[in-house]
Amino acid sequence: MTAAPAADRTESSALGSETTTDESALHTIRRGLGLTPELLRGLWVTLLLAVVATGGKVVVPIAVQSILDRGIIAPERPDVAFVAGAAGLAAIVLLGTAACNVLMNRRLFRLAETSLATLRKRAFRHIHDLSLLTQGTEQRGALVSRVTSDVDTVSQFMSFGGIMLVVMSMQLVLATGVMAFYSWPLALVVWLCYIPILLIMGSLQKRIRARFQQVRANVGSMLGAVSESLVGAATVRAYGVEDRTRSGQVDRVRDVRNAQFSVLRPQSASFFLSETADGLATAIVVVVGILLGTQTLGVNLPGADLTAGGVIAFVFLVSLFSQPVRMGIEMLSEAQNAVAGWRRVLGVLDTPADVADPGGAMDPHTGRRLAPVPGATLLPDGLLDIQIRDLRFSYPTGPEVLHGISVGIPARSRIAIVGETGSGKTTFAKLLTRMMDPASGELLIGGIPLHLIPYSSLRSRVIMVPQEGFLFDTSVAGNLLYGKPDATHDEMRRALDELGLGTWADELPDGLDTPVGQRGESLSAGERQLVALARAYLADPDVIVLDEATSAVDPAADVRLQQAIDGLARGRTTITIAHRLSTAERADRIMVLDHGDLVEHGTHAELVELDGGIYAGLHRSWVAHRASR
Repeated sequence: MTAAPAADRTESSALGSETTTDESALHTIRRGLGLTPELLRGLWVTLLLAVVATGGKVVVPIAVQSILDRGIIAPERPDVAFVAGAAGLAAIVLLGTAACNVLMNRRLFRLAETSLATLRKRAFRHIHDLSLLTQGTEQRGALVSRVTSDVDTVSQFMSFGGIMLVVMSMQLVLATGVMAFYSWPLALVVWLCYIPILLIMGSLQKRIRARFQQVRANVGSMLGAVSESLVGAATVRAYGVEDRTRSGQVDRVRDVRNAQFSVLRPQSASFFLSETADGLATAIVVVVGILLGTQTLGVNLPGADLTAGGVIAFVFLVSLFSQPVRMGIEMLSEAQNAVAGWRRVLGVLDTPADVADPGGAMDPHTGRRLAPVPGATLLPDGLLDIQIRDLRFSYPTGPEVLHGISVGIPARSRIAIVGETGSGKTTFAKLLTRMMDPASGELLIGGIPLHLIPYSSLRSRVIMVPQEGFLFDTSVAGNLLYGKPDATHDEMRRALDELGLGTWADELPDGLDTPVGQRGESLSAGERQLVALARAYLADPDVIVLDEATSAVDPAADVRLQQAIDGLARGRTTITIAHRLSTAERADRIMVLDHGDLVEHGTHAELVELDGGIYAGLHRSWVAHRASR
């Protein structure tokens, strides 16, 4: 397998939103909408409802002007029939407006939630396409926040704020048009009151956007700290560091609070300015309108003469004009929060999927697999051998940890990997199963380069059982189904019997239906590993990479584990990271790693006789330790 140089991978390994923070808000929204096309589906219907809902609002000032001028002031006595008819017609229009508004909001809510569910699924799938190395650059809780709370900020805006910005913009244009129809000089006066405020708003919105970006980052950090402390609760209690842990969480919460407060200052300034402009415009309209109406100013221009009803209607129109300004400021603040959340989600999606499935991604709309990448090849049927040529790997910003390893592993052989802590054993195992990609070199399974094997083929033929057998919060049977989703109860029982674990399963409180708890904490460490081994056995792979985990279990569990491992390895290529040399003694061949180099390779008999060999020294120390016990 040939991979990009480590230096190239380092720059793109960190998860973050750095790639999008310099984009304009409009560009970010365009990119986000491009990822959620469902939001634009039937948009013309939503906009049509919005136009009707907005247009109906002008009926109030028009009705007020008509009732005052034509129904009350003009006739000698109030025309009750005209007043009632005008009021009734206005009421009917307002009812229709309200109905359109309800339909518009329902449509928008459904479209927003449907499209954002697509965004969540896409981000979640992409996270799983990233290597363990890339995922490890961010706390798990902070990573989860990118597909939960950050998407929620987008949801809150798109289900209400987005369309409200459109509606308020239309209302602003409509109010301006009606005001100009009544009196263009007064309409000009209103705009002159608001133009300076709108110019200042642009600067304030930039500050709000930058501060909301910090809010989202701090929320992610807080969720990461909370998640970490919950996962490590046993360690926190064991070392009595509850106060220290709480202190760290309090600091994160305080950071979120302070970041929110920093947003409040420019927001408050925006609201103050809009209220000031509203009051100022209303006062000026009343004064100037009366002066124009009474011709006190001596102005004789078209639109300069106003009736009493026209002045009152104009006051209503100023309110209709100022409402979108006030709400627009609020919606723009929500938009800045949504843009900050969108950027963090886009930061995930912009992170290169360095171990992406070459078999093709899944279409989010149909759930079908897209066309495979050219060159993607299925593993051949039959026995699988492994060829490794000049394999090298380095972590970002760190030195090389594997130095040109070359070795061949025949099919159905049992290989033990031995070495001191930090020698590169676990890194080697992760590369074999493509949890990460190497910096350079070739890794072939069944003669096929590893990076050209679709996951659907690779994950069914090559499986890694990690040292800590992770279990999901379901029953024993539920965890076994992760190995073979369509396995029947009889198949699961037969697999346990073949591994010699039937008696152990019978001893469980509810048999295979026994709940295992979060992360399998209802079971002992040895029992969790037994379930993990049975799960791998049900998957029936050709190659097993096993990080041996028997050093921390009691002797009875150790016997069961070893029996299960022997059953799992039978007839398969097995590569075991051996923490105890008794495992190495039973292997067909042994690989000895030392500081990232393959220094020895051979059978137990060959290596134990190697004069000055590392394995021989480790074996002598182990034998002496056993004899002294």
